[in-house]
Amino acid sequence: MSVLKSSLRNFFAHKGRMALSAVAVLLSVAFVSGTLVFTDTMNTTFDKLFASTASDVTLSAKNDDKGDETPDSGRPEAFPASVVEKVRGAEGVQAAQGAVASTSVTVVDARNENVGPTSGAPTIAVNWSPNELRSVEIVSGHEPRGPTDVVVDGATAEKHGLKLGDALRTISVTGDFTAKISGIVDFKVTNPGATVVYFDTPTAQRELLGKEGLFTQVAADAKPGVSDDTLKANIAAAVGDGYQLQTAAEAADAGREDVAGFLDVMKYAMLGFAGIAFLVGIFLIVNTFSMLVAQRTREIGLMRAIGSSRRQVNRSVLVEAVLLGVVGSVAGVAAGVGLAVGLMELMSSMGMELSTRDLTVKWTTPAVGLALGIVVTVLAAYIPARRAGKISPMAALRDAGTPADGSAGRVRGGIGLALTAAGTAALVAATRADEAGPGSLWLGLGVVLTLLGFIVVGPLLAGGVVRALGAVVLRIFGPVGRMAERNALRNPRRTGATAAALMIGLALVACLSVVGSSMVASATEELDRSVGADYIVQNATGQPIVPQAQTAVEKTPGLDHVTRYVWVDATITGPDGKPFAHGLAATDPTYPRDLRRETTAGRLADAYGPGAMSVGSDYATEHGVEVGDTLTVAFKRGATAKLKVVAITSDAANVDKGAMYTNIATAARYVPADRMPQTGFLLASAKDGQETRTYQALKDALAPYPQYKVSNQADYKEELKDQVGQLLNIVYGLLALAIVVAVLGVVNTLALSVVERTREIGLMRAIGLSRRQLRRMIRLESVVIALFGALLGLGLGMGWGTAAQKLLALEGLGVLEIPWPTILTVFVGSAFVGLFAALVPAFRAGRMNVLNAIASD
Repeated sequence: MSVLKSSLRNFFAHKGRMALSAVAVLLSVAFVSGTLVFTDTMNTTFDKLFASTASDVTLSAKNDDKGDETPDSGRPEAFPASVVEKVRGAEGVQAAQGAVASTSVTVVDARNENVGPTSGAPTIAVNWSPNELRSVEIVSGHEPRGPTDVVVDGATAEKHGLKLGDALRTISVTGDFTAKISGIVDFKVTNPGATVVYFDTPTAQRELLGKEGLFTQVAADAKPGVSDDTLKANIAAAVGDGYQLQTAAEAADAGREDVAGFLDVMKYAMLGFAGIAFLVGIFLIVNTFSMLVAQRTREIGLMRAIGSSRRQVNRSVLVEAVLLGVVGSVAGVAAGVGLAVGLMELMSSMGMELSTRDLTVKWTTPAVGLALGIVVTVLAAYIPARRAGKISPMAALRDAGTPADGSAGRVRGGIGLALTAAGTAALVAATRADEAGPGSLWLGLGVVLTLLGFIVVGPLLAGGVVRALGAVVLRIFGPVGRMAERNALRNPRRTGATAAALMIGLALVACLSVVGSSMVASATEELDRSVGADYIVQNATGQPIVPQAQTAVEKTPGLDHVTRYVWVDATITGPDGKPFAHGLAATDPTYPRDLRRETTAGRLADAYGPGAMSVGSDYATEHGVEVGDTLTVAFKRGATAKLKVVAITSDAANVDKGAMYTNIATAARYVPADRMPQTGFLLASAKDGQETRTYQALKDALAPYPQYKVSNQADYKEELKDQVGQLLNIVYGLLALAIVVAVLGVVNTLALSVVERTREIGLMRAIGLSRRQLRRMIRLESVVIALFGALLGLGLGMGWGTAAQKLLALEGLGVLEIPWPTILTVFVGSAFVGLFAALVPAFRAGRMNVLNAIASD
């Protein structure tokens, strides 16, 4: 009990010094808790949506692909209305409704603006039936009653300023048609962001499927007392094979599986950054307790002198750590809920609607947050606590600080150098790997070992690096600058630990900057080398090119040629007899001019002859395929063909890597016209000297189809750069959490060091040091520590990035580019981080009473 009382007294006596460490724990726990609450809330949102829309049993056309669309076809799989009647007649069916649904549509308003979501959610066109009232209610107008009526969801109407009577044009593969808004519906549960439009059944069948009398699904409800599994079996017996049947639970599970990949990537990525923040926070906590133990050396010595054991002293410090962990973790869990709400608002602003009504806080979230925060805090405080327990009573009574252990420093240096050398060797092994798999393992090992090595060896590096930085940065400030340098060198272990926290975040920033810049440079070089087309026409979300848009492109004046690219699913069997589920890129014969693919054997142009095809070099090597071999190609929605290999393309390049080519005309001989996939994208080239004029003409021709974008080569490179830049900005934003925690570490270190040097500061003030000079000294000390951490972090990160790029070269990204402007900006920015971190400690030091400071013990 006395240990607990002592710990509580010390904790509250130093609550100001503990505050910043508690904030570090709070931020890290908040990020973990917020991530868990956010992803659980998204799961709840989708679960409610799936539950509200699923009937007891749903029947759809059997399709091996997920989703209701065949790849690039733009037209759902459908079946005749007679199937609906068979379902209605099945035993145990109380009601059955035929449904028509398609996600390959674009809806534009009277201003020719796409009213679909930009968040990646689909635009869904469906037929109106009583079944829709499960999930929506009409809040204005009425249901669609004819070909000129359309109903739209309320969120879309509000976002785009739509009202009753406004015209909407729907673009599908069967053509364009216009209808006026007759009604607006609101979802009874949260709609995560999809745009939904409703038509009467004949219109939906005619405009989405090509003719009336077809459906894509049947929603069946069971009579009382009939289970979903029994109903499913009865319907299967009534309709026979060729259909996919799902109970409500199975449909919900399938829906969850569809979104699980996206949610898991988001969840684990955010938890990864939270882990980095925890790692950085460890340094802050270690520094805090190390300095508190050093400042209480005499107090601890007195405790030992009056009978306290090492174990009691150790336990006292660990109890303080538990208190810190509990306070920080509890606040962090609460802040995590707020962070989750903030993330939901952010996602809503980006088009993915989430409601606080679905806010889900499972018991596991606070449990995980508290456990992580307390365990990490206690582990971080263990070394300072153990050090406190080793303090000799007599040594403590003689000295106000803990004496340095020279032999321990040498051992630490040896371990750090060994780890760094081993990590460097692993990074070198990664750069020399012949395959990406083993190389990635070497890269991961090298990153971990070099990071640990730099952390351990940091105090040894502090002496030389801080002196070098001091000569450049601090000496111009005269005696104040020299004092700042000596203060930073006074305790290399503390300086190294403080700088290490900043080093981790900046190392990751530098690594990702190198990788991102190298990816852009490599892709740009490959585009220059490989792409011969002047323009590319495609949809940002991967929707196929509808026939009317393709016709508009082909009729554009000034074009030399237009090349269609159609992906046709197929299973290919080579001489080894092993089937390979892949597919063929069926294109026009002009494709080799638009994309210059190198070949290791034969000519790609020959693959566009009758009954011919090409394969990639990786496939050819793995399956023993040579030019002249005949492959069996079983088209997924067509017949089986025997195609002769006349060319083998090199897979050293990254563009279209692994693709197998054939003529569209060849594929069309084996795949029926109504089952042939739509064009995925178009490549086009202008006649000589007409590039600029034709570029604008293409844009004008596609103006009625805002879902498609025309890009020339310069546009495409800029888009690629923007995409990588946006991804890096998101990563930098998440890494900012770790950097904020590192800044708190600098603030805490300076604040505690000011307290530690109270008498010294008083004496310096007494002999003439002004408040301004004192504050400048502390700011300069902070700047040099921040620059030390930045120098280590940026150097380490560039090493990681270089090794990663060499590994990516195996995948075709062969250009190494160091983004020096970014690196230099981050380095200079670190100096401002140091200045900012020193503001409060410097202000408090300047306000010290000189006489009280001199008299302090």
